[in-house]
Amino acid sequence: MTIDTAVILAAGEGTRLRPLTTHRPKPMLPAGNIPILEHVLNSLVEAGISEIHLVVGYQRARVQNHFGSTYRNRPITYHIQHTQLGSGHALLQADETIETDFLVLNGDQIVTEKMIETVSSSHTATDTATLGVVESEKASQYGAVELNDNRITEFIEQPADDEYRLLNAGVYVFGPSIFAALERTFQEQGRLSLPETIRDLTTDESAVRGIVTESPWQDATYPWDLLSVMQTLFDQDRIGNETTEQSPGVFSDQTATIHEDATLRPPVIVSSDAVIGPQAVLGPGVAIGENTTIGAGAVLTNVLVDSDTRVGQNTTLIDTILGQGVHLGPGVIIAGGPADIRIDTKVHEDCDLGGVIADRATVGGGVTVASGSLVGSAATIQSNAHIDGNIPNEAEVLR
Repeated sequence: MTIDTAVILAAGEGTRLRPLTTHRPKPMLPAGNIPILEHVLNSLVEAGISEIHLVVGYQRARVQNHFGSTYRNRPITYHIQHTQLGSGHALLQADETIETDFLVLNGDQIVTEKMIETVSSSHTATDTATLGVVESEKASQYGAVELNDNRITEFIEQPADDEYRLLNAGVYVFGPSIFAALERTFQEQGRLSLPETIRDLTTDESAVRGIVTESPWQDATYPWDLLSVMQTLFDQDRIGNETTEQSPGVFSDQTATIHEDATLRPPVIVSSDAVIGPQAVLGPGVAIGENTTIGAGAVLTNVLVDSDTRVGQNTTLIDTILGQGVHLGPGVIIAGGPADIRIDTKVHEDCDLGGVIADRATVGGGVTVASGSLVGSAATIQSNAHIDGNIPNEAEVLR
């Protein structure tokens, strides 16, 4: 079946990605040098989608201001989820504007146009729903499914063990009748996830098709996942939006300034209006955002730097994520992972993360950052301090 319309669910916060989501929703976090959501939109356009609906909520202005009313000549209609009551409730916000079969994607998971095309073309008029399925060892962390002859026989939203290998990829095709099913479930429960409704449909023996695809699928659940997503995009040659390949694996915008004595080790991407100083060494695995300055002699390996950020001279960053508007003084050292990291009440062991410095934080010269540290938005770290662990938003750390 040919599908022309897509709804993207982009209303959630992404609490497990704090402090990076303090001032923006998860779909607007960087995957390489552009937001995750922009990768999703690119895949939809390449798959031939002509009408785009975006459900926004948390920090919605960040999405609307970035994309506006069109994307690559496709009109965007915005729908607002004022209170975050689940992904199914988010989809309900588009109810009155959809009259034909349509795609649904999560705005915070990167999928390829091939997966979109495969799921769309597999959907038939007799199917209540069709969803993309991938084989993954991480199925227990997401929604797992069981298939029998391409029919979903069981949908397990939060599996208790690792026996499941088929994962719900978050790419769906529905007919307009899905809205009535969503409304019924919402009235019963008061909040609603989309997988819950699909599970109910399989229980009612509705025709729910599952299509196994080998297409790449990427999700960022925790801060360190953003580095993995970046590396996967490099590996798949899906990074380099509006840049030129200067040498194998090295991409830069024509407005970027890279000193002739700087060294770029692929894969590396340098975005518009960025400045790379003399003797700086970038790579492998580095993405530099717009209007960012990397000082002389700085060394960056496996690092994601968002826009409008300043990195001081002779700074060393390994396995690091810098948010927007971050200022690092000279000689800062973030030595890389692995590390044990606490997110909420859970400790994650052996994570490949040196550190996260969230939006608008300031780190003085000579600061050393212990592996796995998370520095909150607008925090201030005085020169020559040592930090270890989680620093709250707007906190000040003295020497």
